[in-house]
Amino acid sequence: MNCLVTGAAGFIGSRLCQRLLKTGYDVVGVDSFTDYYPRWIKEKNLEPLKKEKNFKFVEKDINELELKNTLKNMDCVFHHAAQAGVRASWGKGFSVYSRNNIEATQKLLEASRDSRIKKFIYASSSSVYGFSPELPMSETSPLFPFSPYGVTKLAGEHLCLLYHKNYGTPAVSLRFFTVYGPGQRPDMAFHKFFKSIAEDKEISIFGDGNQTRDFTYIDDIIDANMASLEKGNAGEIYNIGGGNRNKLKDIFPILEEICGKKIKVRHQDKQRGDVLHTFARIDKAQRDLDYSPRIHLQDGLKEEWTWIQNLYYP
Repeated sequence: MNCLVTGAAGFIGSRLCQRLLKTGYDVVGVDSFTDYYPRWIKEKNLEPLKKEKNFKFVEKDINELELKNTLKNMDCVFHHAAQAGVRASWGKGFSVYSRNNIEATQKLLEASRDSRIKKFIYASSSSVYGFSPELPMSETSPLFPFSPYGVTKLAGEHLCLLYHKNYGTPAVSLRFFTVYGPGQRPDMAFHKFFKSIAEDKEISIFGDGNQTRDFTYIDDIIDANMASLEKGNAGEIYNIGGGNRNKLKDIFPILEEICGKKIKVRHQDKQRGDVLHTFARIDKAQRDLDYSPRIHLQDGLKEEWTWIQNLYYP
């Protein structure tokens, strides 16, 4: 089977490529190396992939790629490329999000119309829920995105549904909830926390620490992607979460135990676009995808701490 993975140099995309190759698939990875975070980190993500004979890498913007030719021999598409980050999506930066998250998705779906692909898997986000009044959040909960980023991810979901309804495109959308683990982007909380701890610096948190998140380990996210390839129902949306939620401030004793250091915390004002709570109801993914998160938070954080040390202080 031939698979296209967009965002192949990123946190989730690179790990997905590794799993696909290990499973025996041929993979074409596409990434444009947007400057949201340092290129060298993405290059390190690619290092093990470029050693694989069944992996081909294309450095290109999806908006500029000849997509019909790219998809000609593909059996499936994993669309993980996106401009990430809630806080940077305001103001003038929104045009980048619109181009990379909405326009690129539409172009890829349009090119998929006449292709032979059997599954189009779109990486969405819990950000589409925003200040949804329901906890846990189900796929039918009200959607109130609280950031421009969330709006663009929801637009991508709508495009997937439109192309499925009008053209039969076998699109499945996966809403990821706060992904962590080895490879995590440097703008994300645990990556920043671990780096600060390693350097004996203060940890900055926005708000009082009572906000809650449903943290999902990277391997569980990859399991869901793989299950969606075989079991995901076209036209459907699935929550992919860790199955429980934690207060941010309750994570600090865990980090202290893992790192063997006391943590110094500095509180900052709450940021625009940050929601108070996320919590995934995963019944649908359990039923349709046989999804079951396997990695406990403390175990996953230990793995990320080891990775952070090897990344910055080998």
